[in-house]
Amino acid sequence: MTTTMTFGITRLPIPASLDAPEAKDLREWVRVANLTTRHDAGHGDLDYTAAELFGAWSADADWLNIPLMVRAGDTTAGVAVLSIATQPGTVTAEADFQVLPEYRGSGAEEVLMAAVEDAAREHGRTKIHIFTVHRPVSSGDEIRPPSGWGSVPADDPQTRCMLRNGFALGQVERNSVFDLQADPAPVQRAFDDAVAFAGPDYRYVEWTSPTPPEYRDGYAYALSRMATDVPAGSLEIEEQDWDAARIERRDARQRAQRLRVSVAAVVHVPTGRIVAYNELVIGDDDPTAATAQYGTLVVKEHRGHRLGTIVKTGNILRWREVTPESPRISTFNAEENRPMLDINEAIGFVPVSCAGAWEKAL
Repeated sequence: MTTTMTFGITRLPIPASLDAPEAKDLREWVRVANLTTRHDAGHGDLDYTAAELFGAWSADADWLNIPLMVRAGDTTAGVAVLSIATQPGTVTAEADFQVLPEYRGSGAEEVLMAAVEDAAREHGRTKIHIFTVHRPVSSGDEIRPPSGWGSVPADDPQTRCMLRNGFALGQVERNSVFDLQADPAPVQRAFDDAVAFAGPDYRYVEWTSPTPPEYRDGYAYALSRMATDVPAGSLEIEEQDWDAARIERRDARQRAQRLRVSVAAVVHVPTGRIVAYNELVIGDDDPTAATAQYGTLVVKEHRGHRLGTIVKTGNILRWREVTPESPRISTFNAEENRPMLDINEAIGFVPVSCAGAWEKAL
């Protein structure tokens, strides 16, 4: 669509409940976001649910969420949500940004982007990060981030939109999936070998959320290292403060989102700290959906002991018992994170799509 149209912006109120009349806009937001992402990725493993977003948007102690819609009359053309950390001193906002394919090039993208940037400025943000999802680059021109690792298709309307609106590609992530119905024997062998290699200084533990009290401080320490210990390309990633109280708030938010969360972790016995973890997540409303992998991290000082393999394979084995109906796991990893991609590939993850991480200074 190339004809210029007239669009309006709506800032969605957070409904009091999923049964409230205003929740119809949230469900419309979800419908449009899922349609768009399925078109761009070529699969439905990244779908949102209304419960997931309602639970996240209603919990505002650590993140403020501002959902937006761009409409042509009564028809929704696209959606976005701006997420702002409430931690004092932070200046970066993150945004999900999706415009339906039939409205790209019609002016909807610019109207929605202006609303996102206006909301960011209102809250004192000076930088925005947006992720775009793409099918794997197979031919044609491509754009690479400064690191040189990975690429996104240059002729994709999303790529053109980001460049047209002043964003720079800072990183590319690979979206990979693992077949949960495959023979678990190779995963078990990898786990056993890794545990033996790590030795007695490292103890494997696992739990289903909420986090047991004895692990909250250690888990908070590990989550705090995510901002500093994972490859960020040319993106500026702000550190987040974590403590046991924030872990409790996160657990409560995930319960409100109706999420089932399995955590596999490694405790460094001499210090008692959690130094590696992996999270697998699925909505309780549909255990037959694809499983999402959230965070996976090995703290820098403890790399080289196969802890990444331990938490990845351990959680896969556990997940087959916790949620046997789920057909696969979907995960994202930075293309320059070769150690983690090596683990994925050895276990059996295969690439299915990719994501571009874009940054703009306001």
